[in-house]
Amino acid sequence: NSQSRQPLATKKSVATSETIRRIHPEQMETKSEAKTANNAYDDIENSEGEGCMTKVVRCILISIAVIVACIPISWFWCIAILRDYERAVHFRLGKLCGAAKGPGIFFFLPFVDEYRMVDLRITALDVPPQEMITKDSVTTTVNAVVFIRVVDPNLMVLQVDDYMKATSLLAQTTLRSVVGNCELDELLSNRDKINSQLMKIIDEATDAWGVKVFACEVSDVKLPLAMQRAMASQAESERTRRAKVISAEGEVQASKLLQTAARTLQMDPLSIQLRYLQTLSQVSAEKNSTIIFPVPVDMMPLMKKMGKTSA
Repeated sequence: NSQSRQPLATKKSVATSETIRRIHPEQMETKSEAKTANNAYDDIENSEGEGCMTKVVRCILISIAVIVACIPISWFWCIAILRDYERAVHFRLGKLCGAAKGPGIFFFLPFVDEYRMVDLRITALDVPPQEMITKDSVTTTVNAVVFIRVVDPNLMVLQVDDYMKATSLLAQTTLRSVVGNCELDELLSNRDKINSQLMKIIDEATDAWGVKVFACEVSDVKLPLAMQRAMASQAESERTRRAKVISAEGEVQASKLLQTAARTLQMDPLSIQLRYLQTLSQVSAEKNSTIIFPVPVDMMPLMKKMGKTSA
């Protein structure tokens, strides 16, 4: 009987609870809300009861987690890779920050740091053709090539805006001044001297920019058509003069040798007969139908006398 009474009591309690819920549903909702509010207040009171060190440690851990999570995202904005021929001039808050960075990995802070890449390889600048007048009043058109390289990236970035344009303009003005002080013959024949003068002047000016000039060469000299014809005529006359001088010098040398040969032949009369025979063999080898009899020159007066007596 006691066991049967217990399930009946539980059934009655369940039924009464269901009837209470059905009768007073609004009251039950308000009770649950009150219960959740009490739990929230209890949590707040418990959190206020925690120590300050716990809060500090919690904030530090959260910040570390945020930073670690942002590292993959900020990778592209905080790291730069420099090649072996590149340098980065580093600015922090607008001020130069140490020597130029590179090569390799370069770290910087976004929104605070900025940098400018500088190429350290040799660059060739083609100086545009310049029309100018030489010292002997000849109009020419000259162009050149300048080979430069950046040796101090910090100085180059701080001193000049566009070092290639500045060097090109400086080379143009220097080329005009140097060629204007030279004659046309010197410009055409002595280019090494002009190249060294150009290189020295340009290098001294660009040294303050951190730029080194390795070479400067005058590549082409263009002359007017009339001047080209005059120079061609002059060259032809010069070649004719040299040919005549060489021919005259050859005749002088031949006459001296002939005199020496005549003296040698005069010492021995037999040698003259041998010379006649040698000449005869040479002539007969060239023209076989011709026969020459050598006659001594001393016999000519005798032959003339014999001709007069016979007459």
